Amino acid sequence: MSDGHNREEGRDKVYDRRLAARLLKYLFPHKWSVLAALVLSMVDGPLATAGPLLTKAAIDLFLVPDPSRPPTGYVLWLKQSADAVGLGGSRSRGFIFIAALFLLCNLVQSAAAYLHEVIAESAGQKAIYKLRQEIFSHLQKVPIQFYDRTPVGGMMTYMTNDVDALVEIFSSGMIAVLSNVAIAIYIVGCMLRIDWSLALVSCATLLAMTGFAAWFRIIARPISRSFRERIAAMNAFLQEHLTGMQVIQIFNREAEEMRRFEQVNEARLRAGMAALFRNALFQPAIATLALVGIALVICFGGIQVMYKVISLGTLVAFIQLAQSFYDPVVDLHSRYPVLQSALASSERIFSFLDEPVSNPSVEKPVELGRARGRIEFRNVWFAYKADDWVLKDVSFNIEPGEKVAFVGLTGAGKTTITNLLLRFYEIQQGQILLDGIDIRQIDLLQLRSNFGIVLQDIVLFSGDITSNIRLGDHSISEAKVRIAARQVHLDPIVTGLENGYRSAVLQRGANLSTGQKQLVGFARALAFDRPILILDEATSSIDSRTESQIRDAIQKIMTGRTAVVIAHRLSTIQSVDKILVMQKGEIRECGNHKSLLARRGLYWGLYRLQFGGNPIADAEMTMDAGYLFQR
Repeated sequence: MSDGHNREEGRDKVYDRRLAARLLKYLFPHKWSVLAALVLSMVDGPLATAGPLLTKAAIDLFLVPDPSRPPTGYVLWLKQSADAVGLGGSRSRGFIFIAALFLLCNLVQSAAAYLHEVIAESAGQKAIYKLRQEIFSHLQKVPIQFYDRTPVGGMMTYMTNDVDALVEIFSSGMIAVLSNVAIAIYIVGCMLRIDWSLALVSCATLLAMTGFAAWFRIIARPISRSFRERIAAMNAFLQEHLTGMQVIQIFNREAEEMRRFEQVNEARLRAGMAALFRNALFQPAIATLALVGIALVICFGGIQVMYKVISLGTLVAFIQLAQSFYDPVVDLHSRYPVLQSALASSERIFSFLDEPVSNPSVEKPVELGRARGRIEFRNVWFAYKADDWVLKDVSFNIEPGEKVAFVGLTGAGKTTITNLLLRFYEIQQGQILLDGIDIRQIDLLQLRSNFGIVLQDIVLFSGDITSNIRLGDHSISEAKVRIAARQVHLDPIVTGLENGYRSAVLQRGANLSTGQKQLVGFARALAFDRPILILDEATSSIDSRTESQIRDAIQKIMTGRTAVVIAHRLSTIQSVDKILVMQKGEIRECGNHKSLLARRGLYWGLYRLQFGGNPIADAEMTMDAGYLFQR
């Protein structure tokens, strides 16, 4: 049992060193600021001992002078200095001289502390800025599978609570640790020079402090880790339920969701209370041990004063030095809770940053440029989970400029086709080619820059209508934005708003209707003018009147482009060149609308489900001027 515990503790120490080393890398770019802060903190050592040493001189020279003990060392130098400036002739003037020196040392110490705080905090905030930038950049690179298994609230915790937990250790924690160690060493040296026996008594208390801190470290890490996990769980719960509040209210789930929140909140409370009791124990325990050390100095030092082994000034100075010595030691140990909390957070942050980047580009990608639009799937097998195949040996060709629709029941694998085309996921077997090039050999940014896409659920961002159409691409002019909006019949809606194209869009487009958001998505796809267009249930949220308005726009944007259409509404795909019917991850039928109906297979069955009647008779009617496409 003991051996197992020691091995676990040893692994934790090694792991902690690795975490600390990774954290230090973020301070390295600001090494000169850190060095300046350290130099300023080193000034604090001599200045911290100045007060006790001046107190000793004041007592031994002017308050309780002992003729049998003539001044030596720095005390003699202070006496000579006081005499040289004419303040050593009387005790009162001598006290004025000592007080002036004491004030001067404290002013210098305060100025150094101010500069140290500003420089250290500045370096720490810049390190935090860099870390947040890296986390957000990594969030944009991790595979979609990561988002499938990680709640949004958990990801928010990385950027907020976990990073905030590192602010203290970055801004002053690491520098403070080094400066406190330096100050403690300097004070110990000064104590040894004054009286080595009392110095040893003071240092003996360090053993008890170190032992207590080691024990505390063992219990602190799991509690800190649990606390951070509970915060992440609460953030995830709140994010999910706040975005789904409408559903909760419609189905009268308020009481049940309140009960579930109470469970999450109670778990967070228990973890918080455990952390509270842990932190509350540490500080007074360390402070008590420091007071025990000072009491020992008073006891042993007082005895030596009684037997005239040391002077009263030496004892008083030593008590002050002991206090000055324990202050950085206590501060050093009091940072343990902060350190443990920071290490628990850094575990989560670095665990996320170690997530492999999605679809890393090859070292020497094939130059694609603007694609012609030929797409080929060759014997593609794909599973989101091992051996649970979503696509099974799928093969098909789409020629440049061809319009191809994928239909099938929910779960047939239609949307998976587009996800694989854009390399949101990697196939397990087979090949996907664009213009004859394996898409894994194409730079990811260049690959995706050839696709325009309109999804069923349009994502809008806080900003205005214009910024949501061009998504920060300022090469898309205002005129082009308006042309795209007119083509999809969005322009009359936008011009009717108070600020037109500068009208504010709330988070996720909360102030726009579902149909209006869908039209913004169409305008966005048009404005970007990509050679390949993906429409994934793109008209599912648009009413029949609006749908008829934009069908001609869809026809226009399809012209000259390869188009991949995922649709449940069969009425929207009557005019495409080819329809691929999918079932359980396989392509079962292929042909145009008329030929598929004539086969009386899966497509014929889907058509009957939607429209009823006789599909063959209806199909005859569609051949004249695209009747079905207009209804």
